Amino acid sequence: MIRKLTIGVCILVLAGGLYAASKETERLENSGVVMEEIMNTPENIPQEVLEKAECVIVFPSVLKVAVGIGGSYGRGAMSCRTGKTFNGPWGAPAMYALEGGSFGLQLGGQATDLVLLVMNDRGAKAILDSKVKLGAGASVAAGPKGRDAQAATDASLRAEILSYSRARGLFAGISLQGSTLRPDNDASTDIYGRKITAREIILGNAVAVPESGHRLVNALQKNSPRNESEQLTRR
Repeated sequence: MIRKLTIGVCILVLAGGLYAASKETERLENSGVVMEEIMNTPENIPQEVLEKAECVIVFPSVLKVAVGIGGSYGRGAMSCRTGKTFNGPWGAPAMYALEGGSFGLQLGGQATDLVLLVMNDRGAKAILDSKVKLGAGASVAAGPKGRDAQAATDASLRAEILSYSRARGLFAGISLQGSTLRPDNDASTDIYGRKITAREIILGNAVAVPESGHRLVNALQKNSPRNESEQLTRR
């Protein structure tokens, strides 16, 4: 009897682990789909802006969790350019979580896709290890879109993170002030099959791009193969 119970518990634990891995795999694949679709729309992320990004974080289907409170919840993936100065090809993705804050009326009650561009080393390294409050631990601004890149404000150009949203076919910059961004290391563990941190994935070159992450990494590599950030010339 005890043996049967032990076997039953083991089966349940294994099934739970497989379900979690499947869920995170689907989320990573969806992140790639979102990035592909956004880059194929006329009013997309301007090429010259994407080319200066060190990392890109995609949150498919962010949901508002409480009407009237404004709290929101999203899970997604971040890929960064490889190399000490973020000037290599796009690398294996780490899983991330976005929580709290009010994204305004644009979200309404529906799911919204979010894309964050991390524009410098300081912004990238700030979010690798711990939870960061956007607007405090890392500056954030609504990103310019389409042909508006040339009209970007000084605040946007200085921001460490530029943010974009897509809901009901509409694509625009969005403010995420007050939201928190953190590595979702449990989700990364489900993806890679072993305990691993965002820092190890992004900076340690510890893993290859998983099959579920190819779509995201390929979309980034196709649309922005080189880092054109001016900071590279200052190093």
